[in-house]
Amino acid sequence: MTPPEPLSGPPRPGGSARTGLAGLSRRSLLLGGAGIMSVLAVGSLAGCAPGATTASGAAVEQLKFWHLLSGGDGIKMSALVDQANEQNPEFHATQTVLAWGTPYYTKLAMASAGGRAPDVAIMHASRVPGYAPGGLLDPWDIDKLASYGLREQDFAPAVWKAGFNGDQLYSVALDSHPFILLYNTDIAQQAGALGPDGRLVDISSPEQFLQVAAAMQAVTGKHGASWGYLNDGAQLWRMFYTFYKQQGADMVLREGGTVEYDEAAAVTALEFMQTLTDGTAMATASDIQSGIAEFVSGESGMLFTGVWEVPSAEAAGIPYDASIIPTLFGTPAVYADSHAFVLPRQSQVDDTKREDVYRMVATILKDSISWAEAGHIPAYGPVVDSPEYAALVPQSHYAEAAEYLNYDPPAWFSGSGSDFQTYFLDSIQSVILAKDDAAAGMRAFISRVETQLSRPAPV
Repeated sequence: MTPPEPLSGPPRPGGSARTGLAGLSRRSLLLGGAGIMSVLAVGSLAGCAPGATTASGAAVEQLKFWHLLSGGDGIKMSALVDQANEQNPEFHATQTVLAWGTPYYTKLAMASAGGRAPDVAIMHASRVPGYAPGGLLDPWDIDKLASYGLREQDFAPAVWKAGFNGDQLYSVALDSHPFILLYNTDIAQQAGALGPDGRLVDISSPEQFLQVAAAMQAVTGKHGASWGYLNDGAQLWRMFYTFYKQQGADMVLREGGTVEYDEAAAVTALEFMQTLTDGTAMATASDIQSGIAEFVSGESGMLFTGVWEVPSAEAAGIPYDASIIPTLFGTPAVYADSHAFVLPRQSQVDDTKREDVYRMVATILKDSISWAEAGHIPAYGPVVDSPEYAALVPQSHYAEAAEYLNYDPPAWFSGSGSDFQTYFLDSIQSVILAKDDAAAGMRAFISRVETQLSRPAPV
């Protein structure tokens, strides 16, 4: 990948159709109701009152930006928007932060359908198939993106492809956030599981992973590895889909009511998950917070989790590193999703604001080294190729995961925080917890999915 291009782009079109208010109106404060986690007015509001102008006398466009990023991610996004505002005085973006999951996606859909959409928003790339076909999103202009230095070759192929619905690009990824393996380097060393380079030894089969987990359990006295899944369809799906895809298996959700999948590969993945949760290699039953707590307290040597938990390990002060999920079934593959920028449908597109959105997104992607500090893999390749990223550990140790990403099979009801993952929880939790028949559990899940596929998309 080539170094990042300077932020450029065509001249700003003149004659904005409308200029928004600076700061937050009572309406934006109330928009999310009980679902709003917080609403942030980003940057200094000085000089951003209605009718504000730049030093050259041009109007300052007010951009409304919605997202679902809270906690540490929210703080880093706020800083990135601050930087974008400072670098581009012709616009001022403000953020509205809504509750993760259903509350966010419902409000975004309603706003787009009702002509009250923000100028730009963040979605999980896996949720785009539920929005683009119904006309709730506007497509990105690929040539215009290129004029701002965001080209197809600057993104990992799977990340770029995930932004498409049909032949149009509907999302531009900020990152990829795959399922990874964190490990305690002290425990791994005592277990004889560190190589000469100080990193986890190559593990290439289920049997070898169980051997490493047993060696780490002998050190910790409790468990070899941790993973939380109780009442969490996302966690169940992330591990399952990783091991399913490692067998070279595909899953296709066909409109009209059929699922094409490899039942043998699905059973193999589920039965391995049953073996892992034997009370020794891993706890038989654990939720996500218990799994994290066990790992950071030194009661296990490894943790299956998303990249977003890297800050948790860092804050705990334990000696740790990270890697992609070991390839146990022959084909490198990991479950992942992306936070991605989308253009919610506008009843009337303001050309000046739309141009400023392109400029804002390009600025944020090119400054996304700080986003990597939160554990995410930046989608913009020149950032990943930079010396600054190479110096980030453990982030640079799992950057190769971007080459092996697998997003949810697309459907109007699939994706992060979706009903699809809830269906998986309903059918599969007892397979892992009570060691129920894996094939029967998988068939129950497939039947539930096919029922949904037989129904028309609600938008």
